[in-house]
Amino acid sequence: MDSKNLKKIRIRRSKVRSRGIRPLLKEGPAMTDTHIQGFDPIRLGRIAAWQDRYVEERKFPGSSVILLRGGEEVYFNAAGSRNVEDGLPFERDTVARIYSMTKPITSVGIMMLAELGLFHLDAPVSEFIPAFRNMQALVPGAQRIDQTEPAPSPTLHHLLTHTSGLSYPFNPGPLGQAMDAEKIIFRADDTSLAEVADRTAALPLAFQPGTRWEYSVSIDILGRVIEVVSGQPLDVFLREQIFDPLGMGETAFRVPEGTGDKFASLYTPLAGNAMALNAARDSDETLRLVDRAGASVFESTTCFSGGGGLVGTIDDYVKFCEMLRRGGAAPGGRILSPRTVDFMMRNHLPGDIASMGPQSFAEQPMEGMGFGLGGSVVLNPGRVRVPGSEGDFSWGGMASTMFWIDPVLDLTCVFFTQLTPSSSYPCRAELKALVHGALVE
Repeated sequence: MDSKNLKKIRIRRSKVRSRGIRPLLKEGPAMTDTHIQGFDPIRLGRIAAWQDRYVEERKFPGSSVILLRGGEEVYFNAAGSRNVEDGLPFERDTVARIYSMTKPITSVGIMMLAELGLFHLDAPVSEFIPAFRNMQALVPGAQRIDQTEPAPSPTLHHLLTHTSGLSYPFNPGPLGQAMDAEKIIFRADDTSLAEVADRTAALPLAFQPGTRWEYSVSIDILGRVIEVVSGQPLDVFLREQIFDPLGMGETAFRVPEGTGDKFASLYTPLAGNAMALNAARDSDETLRLVDRAGASVFESTTCFSGGGGLVGTIDDYVKFCEMLRRGGAAPGGRILSPRTVDFMMRNHLPGDIASMGPQSFAEQPMEGMGFGLGGSVVLNPGRVRVPGSEGDFSWGGMASTMFWIDPVLDLTCVFFTQLTPSSSYPCRAELKALVHGALVE
């Protein structure tokens, strides 16, 4: 079935949405005979109705979803607005903030250098950033930032798996509070990556490296390692080694010139600082504007955040995901070997994330979920409580974006929207349920 006919199906389904849930559950016999790569097109149409509902309820300004199986596009739909105030539609070429979906890309960059034999993953980060020598860590149960004990420098593997002892300003505890007070977040308008990395190293670790899991600025530090080892600024390295070979021409740390109003606005349902999760307060406006084209820090970036600084289009990010699904292969030259990609997408923790005593926010569930290099790995879908396959590799971003790659079903799915924080609504679990509910072969 071609995309034109599929679009007609989506339109037909959206017209009956107002009559309640029954039309969404009913399947017409004449329209279920043709499946698209194992998907029922009627059931795929439920995704559009779900997107429309989020827009109508003013939960999301707009969104886009793309789904591939075996490298073939099965479904795409965009709904709502990229700019509510000006009524500009959310479209396929909308440029969005991907925030922490930058992390898998930076992790691939590290592994490209590891494949060259330039370092091993058990190397301490102090070999590349001297400020991480003579580290201290908070003692267990510390209530103040000065309650510390000596600690070894985290290794590159600790950084890749968020077991380094680093943190984020929005995480609870003395370290998160100290980072917040000193504004250590690797913002696009911050000073250089090198300077912020050194400021990060001046604070103690939240725990001894390797003993716990805590979502952190670890991948930002790895971005600085890439600069030191390669001798190139992070933006140049990623462009030359990953974006150009993959044809990701709309992805960068700075909004590409000529993007204009294709750059989406960012919204939040919270009052005050949209990133301050510990002090989150509901706002009377569910779509409060916090960043827009013409006044965004992403239009004049000075700090290249390998943990959350990229903007790009959904088609660009699909190219990156498809490279991973294909074991590192890319049209412009191989990025990684299949064995390295397989290594990255395995669980690198002793058990699931929950078993490592996390006290932080995370972009994915923690029970039944392990962590690889740059993304989470499903160990047990039942414990995750979301339909999926063992081995699903995924991550998301603070603006509620997400991706997952299912190696068992040969699926790639990417979801874009622009609402922070990503914990506002259970959109990721709902989208996975919709996709699996449409898969019938």
